[in-house]
Amino acid sequence: MRTDTKPQARPQTQVAVAPPEAKTPSPQAQELRRYYARVQEDLLAQGLLRVDGGGVDTPYTDQMLARNFERIALAEEYTRGAGLQPSSGALGEIKKWTVPVRVGVTFGNSLSAQDQVKDREILGSYTRRLARVTDHPISLVSSQPNFHVLVMGEDDKAQLRDTLDRIAPGMEASSRAIFLNLPRSIHCLVVAFADSNASSAYRQAVALVRTEHPDLTRRGCFHEELAQGLGLANDDQNARPSIFNDDEEFALLTSHDELLLKILYDPRLQPGMSADEARPIVWSLAQELVEGGPS
Repeated sequence: MRTDTKPQARPQTQVAVAPPEAKTPSPQAQELRRYYARVQEDLLAQGLLRVDGGGVDTPYTDQMLARNFERIALAEEYTRGAGLQPSSGALGEIKKWTVPVRVGVTFGNSLSAQDQVKDREILGSYTRRLARVTDHPISLVSSQPNFHVLVMGEDDKAQLRDTLDRIAPGMEASSRAIFLNLPRSIHCLVVAFADSNASSAYRQAVALVRTEHPDLTRRGCFHEELAQGLGLANDDQNARPSIFNDDEEFALLTSHDELLLKILYDPRLQPGMSADEARPIVWSLAQELVEGGPS
């Protein structure tokens, strides 16, 4: 989930077809566009929103990778069923998909046809990358999705409400309320669902990305929300180089984050495993991966 922050620069579905031309944005939507453009401009001026994936200035060890995995994959950002109430930070269970992930995108009518084409290409490329990294079936589809990406804005509220009614009629009231009344400080979000409260195997997810974002921020939302919807549900201030850190240093999935996904989707880690059960496997995998990659 991307949120507004004031970071300091680091030391060195079924596809909805929109009209050919989107309608003139409302005053509220225009103000949001100006606001998010300023946010992106300010972050870039600080040397943030990097797209290089990390480098020699962002070293990490196997111990750091394993520790970051525990905080990002085994803890949650918000208390389930309690809206935007922060979680206790306690470590929970491994959560991941065991069925193929079929990503579908539904565009709000406020997004131009040109931007829709661009976003669909970004999502297609990114889902292929996620599939390669995780070695799990992940694809962009045009029908029968189970991971819904809704690209909608302030002027698409009625369309968003109807879409949620159709794709997620059982969504908790607290989650639905957030989708329909997203605070300006939250750039985008995702909610993933299991078959039951007793299960940690995801079967459905719904992500919302605002149309009012400029290109880089919207692309960053795709990167973070899809990865979080795969099971990397938390953010941690010590994770670096990572998009799972609210300091906004990185805009796009990093080499470190790819390793987190590799660990999560290793078949030795099963949904429902506790932190104690997962820890020795995670530490062994982290050592293997870092020895063979950046450190």
